[in-house]
Amino acid sequence: MKKTFLFFFFLCLTFSYSEEIKLKNEYPIRPVNFWEVKVEDKFWKPRLEVNRNITIPYLLKMNEETGRVDNFRIAGGLKKGRHIGKRFNDSDVFKAIEAACYSLKSFPDPVLKKQVDELIFIIGKAQEPDGYIFTARTIDPNNPAPGSGKERWSNLLVSHELYNMGHLYEAAVAHFWATGEKSLLNIAIKNAELLLKTFGPDKKRAFPGHQEIEIGLAKLYRVTANKNYLKLAKFFLDERGHYQGGEVYPEDSPFRIYNLREYCQNHKPVLEQEEAVGHAVRATYMYSGMLDVGVLGGWMEYAEASKRLWKNVVEKKIYLTGGIGSKGEYEAFGENYELPNEDAYAETCASVGNILWNQRLFQLEGDGKYIDVLERILYNGFLSGVSLSGDKFFYQNPLASKGELERSSWFEVACCPSNLARLLASFPQFIYATSEDGIFVNLFVGSRANLKSKDCNIELSQKTNYPWEGSVKIRINPSSEKEFKIFIRIPGWALGKTIPSNLYSYLDKKDGNVSVKLNGKIIPLKLEKGYLKIKRKWKKGDSIEIKFHMPIRRVLAHENILENRGKVAIERGPLVFCAEGIDNGRNALKLAIPDSSQLISHFRKEILKGVLVIEGNGFLLDERGEKNIEQRIFLVPYFSWANRGKGEMAVWLFRKN
Repeated sequence: MKKTFLFFFFLCLTFSYSEEIKLKNEYPIRPVNFWEVKVEDKFWKPRLEVNRNITIPYLLKMNEETGRVDNFRIAGGLKKGRHIGKRFNDSDVFKAIEAACYSLKSFPDPVLKKQVDELIFIIGKAQEPDGYIFTARTIDPNNPAPGSGKERWSNLLVSHELYNMGHLYEAAVAHFWATGEKSLLNIAIKNAELLLKTFGPDKKRAFPGHQEIEIGLAKLYRVTANKNYLKLAKFFLDERGHYQGGEVYPEDSPFRIYNLREYCQNHKPVLEQEEAVGHAVRATYMYSGMLDVGVLGGWMEYAEASKRLWKNVVEKKIYLTGGIGSKGEYEAFGENYELPNEDAYAETCASVGNILWNQRLFQLEGDGKYIDVLERILYNGFLSGVSLSGDKFFYQNPLASKGELERSSWFEVACCPSNLARLLASFPQFIYATSEDGIFVNLFVGSRANLKSKDCNIELSQKTNYPWEGSVKIRINPSSEKEFKIFIRIPGWALGKTIPSNLYSYLDKKDGNVSVKLNGKIIPLKLEKGYLKIKRKWKKGDSIEIKFHMPIRRVLAHENILENRGKVAIERGPLVFCAEGIDNGRNALKLAIPDSSQLISHFRKEILKGVLVIEGNGFLLDERGEKNIEQRIFLVPYFSWANRGKGEMAVWLFRKN
């Protein structure tokens, strides 16, 4: 890893967070700040507006109504009462603040700012004199919430004390970025200093059961340059694989009967782990933390271990929708190829973690395969987690349903809604990136980005109706002529490959059809790591036109995924489609599409706020799995399912000729 400051490429374009300190080591590639990208298209802009106007205010309201904020008031002496809810509920308040701050950075709002300021005041009151924050204990130290442990740090695999703190740190950094104020950052630093005094090789030897503190400490390091925070994150990683048991779950917890060491990724030292096991959210947070520690600290063996684990997930443990975690009872990875449909857990938080993990891998290696996976998650397994209205959610995202599942307005364990909101609020960061080599165009989203430098400003814009259509027009407007490179990702799906492994494949083996024009002239499609590299002296008005042909593709699963033998799934572009009972005579689980059936797509403005649908002739099978009744089969994007009430749903349909 180069030891120079890599927040810019050779044009001296700077894309770092303006409040960050120059660090010795960094990711070679940096995302363009989300607040410097304006999303303007018909697909993402409405969703980001719903997140800002509906979801984030709804989170703040529900945190009040469910006692999550009152816990801080009680802990801070502003109100009398007892602790309400789960021991990890503090984190929902922190994540909501993080989402709100991202929104404030892009869209200043005095009303929202006042709400955030009030929450920070309450949190400050709840902080104990030495920096400790954990309302589940502070309110009544002699009778803390179940699972919290009798004393501080006494039940770390279960208590979520450090998990909560990681989300506090992320919220504090987001608030600092958004406002330049240090009120929440000072609270976080005071807490982090307590952790430095408490944990270490010659102090308390322990680590958190639910990873997140590692990511939070890395973010604190970014804004303080205090490497002790990064060393503490490394310490928590290094402690894994040496623990023999002893922590206690509440008696009603199903996790009491599970392999706790594997569940917490504690079965081996992190540098020796090669298979993704245990709780899927914890795992992706840890794998992301390993990358941050490895890259920022210069300990690259942690990044290499994270890459090995990614290979296992993508080759053997990821759903077609990008979801991960097949064991619902433990929210955990299953065995290799254990990917059931109806029993899939595929938690929304795991999709968030998987997106963050793949983004970091891209920033390290500049390989489009990571953005291929990120895009698949984003448009399918992640986006399915929130309703079109923005106030109903899925915790789990199965690939089949008998009709009993419906979106919920809230959960007792409400980690997913705030996780969704914070990622959506910062979504524009995934569109563009920069390095010393040039500019990366990763996602195809109608948008504008202004990249500034000392001697040249570049306005980059996209116009597209992606993912419904495959035409993309990119304009490059430098303030003066400059030579640099632009890297345009050509998605794997456009080249005839579902994901970067053989876990899924298209039934027809044809390569995709992609054409690219530079200023109206077709150019050769020569790819490096999934990117088309265009190097030239760019001038105002230059344009790149891309045409992704979007045929309807049938997808087959690896033969080792037993439940999908004899079945087929349908994709078009980056979208996975599904059948819902509401469109198919209340049936979805017994539908069959013959290979010979011609499938057509068209846009329907009147349903699901406007979606592209796919139709074709098929069959409704009888109880013996035989062809029974011919019927027209109607498919909608997977992300949109269950927005019209309960009903059967299936991604994988029977394949009958």
